[in-house]
Amino acid sequence: MTDAQTEVTIAVAAYPLDWFDSFADYEAKISGWVGNAAGARAELLVFPEYGAMELSSLGGAEVAADLERALHEVARHRPAMDALFCTLAARHGIHILGPSGPVFTGERPVNRATLYGPGGVIGHQDKQIMTRFEREEWNVLPGAEGLTVFDTPLGKIGVAICYDSEFPLLARKLAEEGVEILLVPSCTETRAGYWRVRTGASARALENQCVAAHSCLIGKAPWCAGVEENTGASALYGPPDQGWPEDGLLVMSGMDEAGWMLDRVSRDLIAWTRAHGGVLNFRHWEEQDARLANGTVWRGAS
Repeated sequence: MTDAQTEVTIAVAAYPLDWFDSFADYEAKISGWVGNAAGARAELLVFPEYGAMELSSLGGAEVAADLERALHEVARHRPAMDALFCTLAARHGIHILGPSGPVFTGERPVNRATLYGPGGVIGHQDKQIMTRFEREEWNVLPGAEGLTVFDTPLGKIGVAICYDSEFPLLARKLAEEGVEILLVPSCTETRAGYWRVRTGASARALENQCVAAHSCLIGKAPWCAGVEENTGASALYGPPDQGWPEDGLLVMSGMDEAGWMLDRVSRDLIAWTRAHGGVLNFRHWEEQDARLANGTVWRGAS
């Protein structure tokens, strides 16, 4: 068990994809983004789902525009990407959930988000439930390792990548293992997709009386296969309860506006809400089982 600080400043990125002619250009972009957040005293940074896909540009236009070749090109740069984020996390003394992207653990890739800390790679979370596009067209597979709890000096952290946030039992399992901060990196093409993840993230914060940190990929990248159009607004959500905003919204970016959104979150308040809140969703969750055990009553029309 890690002795954790009681408050943490979280920064969620609304992050656009860019074209790069060299890895040095990518390094400069990421260093600038991380430096800006660290300069604002952020301690936990969250980048979005498939933010790593911009690395496909390093293979040239034909590679970046091809669904299959783009996956392999991005995966090829994973070691350099890991080294970059490790360096930045150590330099600034922060924790970073890096942009997710493909990693080949077999013949087909998983969609992996890695958590970096001042001491290096802490671990990773692979997406668990794939969207129709990922399974029917891209052939990106769910991770075989299941869910990960990151026990850090900032508290216990879990990750629900995009579509995973729409399935409550995944976040519930993490919460049962002590997770207080749920990171939700996402990539959504349409506003409907964004609203699905936004609704999922805020609902998970309500049910588990925790904080959900939603980071969105934004903007157009017509050259980048699979993520040509992206929309969203990054935000931090908490439970609508005493001591929290009435709507549960701590902070939110403008729609499709690039940059960081930050707020300071109290782990003590999370614990207090779970124990003494106006409602006790986290504690009362298991009562659903008893209610469901009574079965379904069917009644005919009068």
